[in-house]
Amino acid sequence: MKGNEKMEENDPRSAISFYEEAIKLDSSYFDAYYNKAMAQLKINQLDQAIHSLDDAINVRPNDFESYFQRGLAFLDNGEFYKSREDAEKLISLDDQSWKSFFLSGLVEEKLKNYSEALSFFEKAVNLDPQNSDLLVNQATLLYYLKKPGIALQILEKAELINPSEPNLHNLRSMIYFDAESYTEALTAVEKAISLNKGQAYFYNNKGLYLMYLGKLEDGLELINQSLKMDPNNPYALRNKGIYYVFKGDKVTALQFLSELSEDYPEMELVDEFMQKAQAL
Repeated sequence: MKGNEKMEENDPRSAISFYEEAIKLDSSYFDAYYNKAMAQLKINQLDQAIHSLDDAINVRPNDFESYFQRGLAFLDNGEFYKSREDAEKLISLDDQSWKSFFLSGLVEEKLKNYSEALSFFEKAVNLDPQNSDLLVNQATLLYYLKKPGIALQILEKAELINPSEPNLHNLRSMIYFDAESYTEALTAVEKAISLNKGQAYFYNNKGLYLMYLGKLEDGLELINQSLKMDPNNPYALRNKGIYYVFKGDKVTALQFLSELSEDYPEMELVDEFMQKAQAL
């Protein structure tokens, strides 16, 4: 109870200490293991949370939520095949829960099995058609599969359910950008940022759109802001390379784009701007 109170006070570290005290008193106390894992997830202690969920599952071997949370943690930890095993376990435990197919869809998306991922998200949507997150995931897969028109239709459904979903507006901006509707793309991503100011990808996208609208320095400022928030985003590095192509700086452009071309050969715009840089 003290641990739960600390969680309500947004103090997960103190909560963990109380849950550990509870476990010392009762090593088979399922709720203490599970709640400890939720507190660890709050502070991004993925490995520790996975171990706590292992303990919870040892106490209660068929607990649906434990497998779901562990599967998500595996996914965030880059352990995609372990996450897939938990997704398969979820389907065996309850094939009428959207969560079972949602996790499967996320795994297959990470593994770039986009058709399989879309199939799982469609099953999840059929089970919970009013879940806007599922619809946005479905639309995202349609976007990856080069079906932007259908993706936009799905996003319209999602917006009717939850117009305040930032990822919805960001995805719409990407579809507009691909259609060379740069002003509409900018408007959509600004909506996403107004709903979630902490997402690095949104600022990176806005920077790209501004560059295509001729506002190079404003665009670069946002791309740099995105990199401060997430230094490992290759799309932001690509966009810096694009900036230097627009500026006519061949040497700096190739510094950014050459490595990306080797590491991410399928990334959109890289080959196009590599050729433009080499032609400078």
